[in-house]
Amino acid sequence: MKNITGNLKKDTDALKKLLPAEDILTFSFVSQDGLAFTVVYADPICDKELLGEQLIRPLLHYSGEKSADMIAKSITSPEIRLQNSMEKLAEEVLAGNPVLLWEGMDEAVVCGTKKMFVRAIAEPSTDVAVKGPREGFIEDVKINTSLVRRRLKTGELKIENVEVGRRSKTVVAVCYLEGTTVKRTVEDVKKKLGEIDIDIVPDSSYLTHFLSSRPYSLVKQVGTTEKPDIFCAKIAEGRVGLIVDGSPIALTLPYLLIEDFQSSEDYFVPPYRATFTRILRFLSLVVAIYLPAFYVSAQLFKLQLFPVKLLLTIAGSIRDIPFSPSLEMLLVLFVLEVLNEASIRMPKYVGMALSVVGALVLGETAVSAGFVSTPAIIIVAFSGIGLYAVPNLIEQTSVVRLVMLLIAGSVGTYGIILATAFMLLYLVTTENYGAPLLSPFSPMIGRDLRDSVVKYNLGSLKLRPKTLGSPNKRRLK
Repeated sequence: MKNITGNLKKDTDALKKLLPAEDILTFSFVSQDGLAFTVVYADPICDKELLGEQLIRPLLHYSGEKSADMIAKSITSPEIRLQNSMEKLAEEVLAGNPVLLWEGMDEAVVCGTKKMFVRAIAEPSTDVAVKGPREGFIEDVKINTSLVRRRLKTGELKIENVEVGRRSKTVVAVCYLEGTTVKRTVEDVKKKLGEIDIDIVPDSSYLTHFLSSRPYSLVKQVGTTEKPDIFCAKIAEGRVGLIVDGSPIALTLPYLLIEDFQSSEDYFVPPYRATFTRILRFLSLVVAIYLPAFYVSAQLFKLQLFPVKLLLTIAGSIRDIPFSPSLEMLLVLFVLEVLNEASIRMPKYVGMALSVVGALVLGETAVSAGFVSTPAIIIVAFSGIGLYAVPNLIEQTSVVRLVMLLIAGSVGTYGIILATAFMLLYLVTTENYGAPLLSPFSPMIGRDLRDSVVKYNLGSLKLRPKTLGSPNKRRLK
C-alpha cells in the first residue's frame, strides 16, 4: 500500500494516477507564509462553497507552525481526518471528501465537505398508516441512522459501519442494542457481510441473498421495512438491523413469517381491532392463494363441492366457453398480471386509466365474446385483491397461487392437500440465525402467541419474544 511521501508534486501526480477521471480536479494555492498546498476533489459530489469557506480561506492566511496537527486545527470543518495511505485518500475523494496535500508533510487532511443530494423525509408509499408516525427512511445512511438515534436515546444502541462492494464501497450500518441482541447473531451478520464479494450494492435487496440461510428459497428470510418506528421496535426486541446507503428499505434479522401479517398501526389501535385485522389479512391471503385452485378442481374433479344453485349458475356461465377450466383460469390470471405490471411501470395517471380500461373494457368484452366466464373473472379479481392484504408477500404468494392452480388442474383436490402439506413441512424446517420461520406456532411458544395473530394489550407484553433468545428478557416492568 503506497503512502504519502511529502513531495507535493509527486504525491499529487500519484493521487491523480489513481484517479484519472476528468471530473477529479486539483486546486493549488500558497499560504501567507509561502507554504504550498494542493486540494484534490471530485467536482460533481464536492461542495465547493464549503471547500472554499472551511478549508481554503483559513489556510490562505495561515502563518503558524508547519505541522499536520496545527494545520488541521486551523481548518473550520467539523469533520477532519489525517490519512497517509494513497488508496484510502483515493476512496475519500470518490466519496466526495476533498484531500489536502502540502509540501514537506507525509500526512494529508481529509475534509468532510461532500455535497448531499437527498429527498425530503416523507411517509413511505408502501406502508401507509392512518395512525402512528409518518416518517420514512430515505436514501442517505446518515439521515436514516439519525432517525434511529432520535428514537433510541441510549448508549446501548451500537451502529457499526461496514463497507460492501468492491467498486461501490457501499456503507452498511449494522444496528443493534448491546445486551439485548444475541452476540452470536451480530457476529454472524457481520461475518456474512464481510464475505460478500460483489462489484456494486445499489440497494439493500442485493444483500438478502447473502444473508439468507437458504439463498434460493421461495420464502423470505430477511425482514424489510421503510419506517424508522418499526425498525427501532424490532431492534428493541433483539433483532439486528441493517441500513444500506442509497436504499430507503432497511433489513432486520432474524425474520419471522408472522411479521408480515402485523402492521405498525396494530400498536396504535385497540387490541381487538388489531386482532381482527390480522385475522382478516391471514384469511385474505389463504383465500387469494387457494380460491382459483379449488374452483378449477371442483369443476374438473368434484362438482359436489358447489351448492346446487351456485352449480347451476356456473354451468350456465361456462356452457359456451371454448377453454378448459384450468386454461381459462390461467388466461385470466395472465391478463391480471400483465395489467398489474403495466399499471406499475407506466406513468401514474396513464396507469390509473389503464387499470380502468383493463377492468371494465377487457373484462366485459371477454365475457361478451365468450372467451371467459363471469365467475372466473370474479374469482381472479377477488384473489388479486386478497394478495394485497399482505403486500410484503405478494412476490412469493403470487407464485404459490400459480403452482396451486397448476396442481389443481392436473391432480385435483388431493394434489392441493399434498402440496399444502409439503409447503408446511418446508416452512417448519426453515430457520435463520437460530429463529424458526414459523415461530411462535412451530415450535409453539405460549408467551409469544400474545403478539402473533392475536394481539394482547401492552400490559401483557412484558417479556421480549422468546424466539429471539434475547439475554435481556424483560422490556416492561
